[in-house]
Amino acid sequence: MSRAGDVAAPAALRFDRAVLANGLTVIGEFNRYAVSVAGGYFVRTGARDEADEVAGVSHFLEHMLFKGTDRRTAADINRSFDELGAQYNAFTSEERTVYYGAVLPERLPALLDLLSDMMRPALRQEDFDVEKNVILEEIAMYEDRPNFRVFELAGRRFWNGHPLGNSVLGGADSIRALKREQMLAYFERRYAPSNLTLAVAGNYDWDEVVATAEGLTRGWQAFDVERELPLPQPAHGQTATQDDALKRVHVAAYAPGLAAADERRYPAAILANVLGDDSGSRLFWALVDRGLADSAGLGHEASDGTGAFVGYLSCAPERAPEVLEVYRRVLVEAQDAPPDAQEWERAQRKLATSLTLRAETPLGRLVSLGASYQTLGRYQSVQDVVSAVMGSTVADGHALLAERPFDRLYLHTLGPGAAPEERSPSS
Repeated sequence: MSRAGDVAAPAALRFDRAVLANGLTVIGEFNRYAVSVAGGYFVRTGARDEADEVAGVSHFLEHMLFKGTDRRTAADINRSFDELGAQYNAFTSEERTVYYGAVLPERLPALLDLLSDMMRPALRQEDFDVEKNVILEEIAMYEDRPNFRVFELAGRRFWNGHPLGNSVLGGADSIRALKREQMLAYFERRYAPSNLTLAVAGNYDWDEVVATAEGLTRGWQAFDVERELPLPQPAHGQTATQDDALKRVHVAAYAPGLAAADERRYPAAILANVLGDDSGSRLFWALVDRGLADSAGLGHEASDGTGAFVGYLSCAPERAPEVLEVYRRVLVEAQDAPPDAQEWERAQRKLATSLTLRAETPLGRLVSLGASYQTLGRYQSVQDVVSAVMGSTVADGHALLAERPFDRLYLHTLGPGAAPEERSPSS
């Protein structure tokens, strides 16, 4: 086992790290003032790591980890979380699967025992068969949500064959065809100790955390895991899916962005806030404040190896042509009329406040702690991130706009009637 000590951080915080003999990385951010502690496993596997024939398996597998182990039934797992008084959940994204909970400090060893046991699921055939129906119901539920469905339709087209375009849920056909043996094979390829990070945040005893993790994972077998990072060739233009049952037009917008390891991701996030924050931005004032659209926003998503500006808008069908034109014009014209210092500083302060508020509790801090470390391979305190945001200059934003990312804007509309200016995507 190798171990590193403290890293410079605010006085109340301490960063801890250990790598166990089996390759599992354990990290912690100790907060002496916290009255609770959160812990969770971050698995570096998600929709982008799936082949087409097992589309949706990462998310399905997330469900199966709650269905039982050799030591616990599904009822045992649920009851154990309740007995701990835990706030707990799990989620799957394109990049990772995360299982987490928050408890009082004295209950952390028991929480780690439960979560670690779940990382080696039984994957029983009878549980697989029952949960498959649950997943199919979830897919059907989300298909009834047009603000979700439009991104499912748009993402695959924009990413144009890149694995970031894979659906997290998969499709009904791929889930129906999925076999328990395929899930087991995927688990055995992806859930290696070296592909997992165990993170804790809040008030804990570090030596106890490491000793507990070593004891709980001693039997885990080490093996290598790789992730493909192909270069993206994103599409641009405009496409549409007609659905006359809908009463609104829903639009997903994409433009090329920056990777999670690119330091320019901070000015990219500020720039997206200037242009598309939902509480006051150029898009808000041009569309929502004027009553043309009920929603119009833009964010920046930095991923492993690449990234994108991602936006959403919705409006009445009769206003769609005007709304789409205004949305496109605001973004394209920003490249010739970039933000001034005042716009930039307002966006910086909003982001800094949001980051700080989210990290005020151990549970709020855990996901960003684990995800950031797993992606970058290094610790970033909240103050590090806030400093990076506040240290990004308006000139950095101008430099990003000088690359004219919004000249390659891709829009996909979902709604009634024929979409205006319908075009095929171009790569």
